[in-house]
Amino acid sequence: PKIVVNATGCLEVATARYPHSAWNVPWIHVAFENAAAVASGIDAAAKALIANGSLKPGERPVIVAFGGDGGTYDIGLQALSGALERGHRLLYVCYNNQAYMNTGIQRSGATPRGAATTTTPVGSESFGKLQEQKDLTAIAASHHTPYVAQACASHWQDLSEKVEKAVSKDGGSDRK
Repeated sequence: PKIVVNATGCLEVATARYPHSAWNVPWIHVAFENAAAVASGIDAAAKALIANGSLKPGERPVIVAFGGDGGTYDIGLQALSGALERGHRLLYVCYNNQAYMNTGIQRSGATPRGAATTTTPVGSESFGKLQEQKDLTAIAASHHTPYVAQACASHWQDLSEKVEKAVSKDGGSDRK
C-alpha cells in the first residue's frame, strides 16, 4: 500500500481541487511546513502496528511526502531534518520551483543568488536575491540517510529509477 502526504503548495493545488483529488491512494493534505512530520507519524504508527501484530511487515505502507521548496528549504526544514535524523522510512520529494510560486513568487531558500522575485526585485535599487541558495541535497546527505538523489521530471526515466531505488531502501528506523 501507498500513502501520500502533500503539503500545501503548487503540486497540491494542481492535483486536488476540492472536493476531488487526482490521487488514487490514501492522500493527506497538510500545512506548508509539516509534510515530513506527518509522514514521520505515519511511519511511527506503521512500526507500532507491526510490533503489536496488527500489521504484517510486508503490509508496511510506502510513505511519500511532497513539499514545495518554501515548505522544504524554509518553513519545513526542521521537520524534514528531524525525520531524517530519526531515520523514518519515507520518500520525501521536494517540488522545487525556486520560489514560493503558489503565493506570489516570493524568494525562498531555493531561489538562486541574483534571481528576481517579488521580494527580491532586480533593478537600479536591488541586485535581486543576495544570498546563495541552500544545498538541500548536502543537508539531507549530512543526516546519513540511506539514499539521497536529485531528479528532474523532464528526465522521466532517471526520475523513475531514482524513486524505485529510494523506496527499496530501509530508513534509519529499520537499521540496527
